[in-house]
Amino acid sequence: MTYKKSINNIDSKTVDGFGDEWTRFDQAGMSDEDTKRLFEGYFSVFPWSDLPKNAEGFDLGCGSGRWAKLLAPRVGKLHCIDPSIAIEVARKNLQGMSNCEFHHAGVDEIPLPDLSMDFGVSLGVLHHIPDTQYALASCVAKLKPGAPFLLYLYYKFDNRPAWFRLLWQMSELIRALVSRLPYGLRYAMSQIIAALIYWPLARFAGLAELIGFDVKNFPLAPYRHLGFYVMRTDALDRFGTRLEQRFSRVEIQQMMESAGLERIVFSENIPFWCAVGFARSDL
Repeated sequence: MTYKKSINNIDSKTVDGFGDEWTRFDQAGMSDEDTKRLFEGYFSVFPWSDLPKNAEGFDLGCGSGRWAKLLAPRVGKLHCIDPSIAIEVARKNLQGMSNCEFHHAGVDEIPLPDLSMDFGVSLGVLHHIPDTQYALASCVAKLKPGAPFLLYLYYKFDNRPAWFRLLWQMSELIRALVSRLPYGLRYAMSQIIAALIYWPLARFAGLAELIGFDVKNFPLAPYRHLGFYVMRTDALDRFGTRLEQRFSRVEIQQMMESAGLERIVFSENIPFWCAVGFARSDL
């Protein structure tokens, strides 16, 4: 399928905000245990065994390089791509990995030849781009036929009860205000939210689980086994980001197919929604 290129398919204020976030949270404070647990959650459906020897691929929207740190040792070459100043944070964090190449670029200007990559990943990025569908197609265009692409997009809470979705809608009002504050105030407010909301609710979910409750639908329950540094980072990510879109599982499936992916598999575990698809050979 051919796509008409989106004009200025980037939100500059959102990109600048992420540059500020990854400069403040370069992930040096995240424990190895938390890093490994989160990485395994995102990559639970990634087909490692299908990659060729010395596979070459890309991480679109690499941020601080926190996932590239664990991805790079498993492949031959990894292209780390980010439009914000976070690319310099990634360069510093991954300086000991000689198989990483760094590109200060956005999704409309991926500096890689079409049909050249053995795999691609983009985790928590494309929902912050105005035209997510076109951005996804831009990524898929870089893949060789049959190459896997791992995608994580924010979900519409389509597998949650109505009251849970209502809580999210209420939190959206807070995000609308916080994300428009100056960087310093944005950071301060997010850290207050992390301390007064994230940490208590996460620890409450942990205690409830210990005494036998099913905490699947407890607010912020996924953080019950994670450290406060992760909560602080994610509070800034969640409430400090100006542009955020969410998609249902059905919508993500449709976008992936329209972008040229097939054999799509969704993870049934947190985080939602993670999915992998393979580039079609008939495009």
